[in-house]
Amino acid sequence: QVQLVESGGGLVQPGGSLRLSCAASGSTFSIPAVGWYRQAPGEQRELVAAITRGGHTNYADSVKGRFTISRDNAKNTVYLQMNSLKPEDTAVYFCNAVATVYGMPLGSWGQGTQVTVSS
Repeated sequence: QVQLVESGGGLVQPGGSLRLSCAASGSTFSIPAVGWYRQAPGEQRELVAAITRGGHTNYADSVKGRFTISRDNAKNTVYLQMNSLKPEDTAVYFCNAVATVYGMPLGSWGQGTQVTVSS
């Protein structure tokens, strides 16, 4: 059983930065990859970025060049560094184990962490 807990959200002005953390506990060796998703009000949940244990990554076109996903295997933590934030990045952000860097969530969803980009 693997549990993933998100943290690091908050309120930031347009153009600002935030770093989200996804801390894993349990049988983390069984996770092929970890993905960050987001869901804005009235919208479907979408994959933002994902990373394999070996460091292979994938990004949504809307965040390429602004967001960076990384992982610290020793700490069982995956990070999402978000720069040049825009109001349209406002959403609840979730992390989940995924089958590939293109998605396919494997676990249940947590509470997520709210990111609000506003002046």
